Amino acid sequence: MDYRLPEGSCDCHFHIYGPFDRFPPGNEGRFTAAKPFTIEDAFAIWDKLGITRGVIVHAVGSGDDNAVTYDALRRYPDRLRAVAILRPDVSDRRLDELTDVGFKAVRVTMIRQDGKPVSTLGTSYDDLVKLAPRIADRGWHAQLWIESSDLAAAAAELEKLPLNYVIDHMSRTMADKGHDHPDFRAFTDRLKTGRYWTKISGADRNTRVGRPYADTAPFMRAIVQTAPDQVVWGSDWPHVGHSAETMPDLQDLLRLLHDCVPDEATRRKILIANPARLYNF
Repeated sequence: MDYRLPEGSCDCHFHIYGPFDRFPPGNEGRFTAAKPFTIEDAFAIWDKLGITRGVIVHAVGSGDDNAVTYDALRRYPDRLRAVAILRPDVSDRRLDELTDVGFKAVRVTMIRQDGKPVSTLGTSYDDLVKLAPRIADRGWHAQLWIESSDLAAAAAELEKLPLNYVIDHMSRTMADKGHDHPDFRAFTDRLKTGRYWTKISGADRNTRVGRPYADTAPFMRAIVQTAPDQVVWGSDWPHVGHSAETMPDLQDLLRLLHDCVPDEATRRKILIANPARLYNF
């Protein structure tokens, strides 16, 4: 069975790269794009799946000028919103330009896996502390690339900042940690406060057994059951960093979504209503 999403569905986490003659690729280590993946390439995939809107998460290797993402938002303002990479010295004028074109958040790198940093590129927590008052004034939130135990340790300080938070990839908790782990449960409890959101994305990153990612399903179900109003979905296309053998099939990701969210009304909320509220479509 091939899955197609309802009209108005939003892919809340994907990346674009290139064309390289206009937007040269940067070095993201194992997450470096091997070829261009343009916004038009994304649209071609969306057309097959029924997706009509999306949120570009600016790739850390594409630079803090956010140029490739800015260009896409400028050309397709009704279909797109975005998450930026920022430095603390960004000017007020540039922040206003980014806001006006549809940027809604800053992407903050705090990620460790198995106790080791996955990436040190992008906007840091220290950068966020400096930026927080200025982006809060413009209605932005912070999107955190962070694992559930590190979130548990950082939450008290994060909550002193005047921001709401979107947690990437189901808190990037590896599946063998178990969805009953106290730090994962604490993460899902935070969703109930209304100050936190999460993306039910990244199953291919969190799995220990590979596709079709059955070991990640308990985490997705726990999130949706706890706070369905604070959840959005994302594909994480084009899945940079995977080998040919581990490259996800979008149909596997959509099957997982339908298996974990069998209720159509709840799926529509996650795919349509929640993104419209979070990203102001």
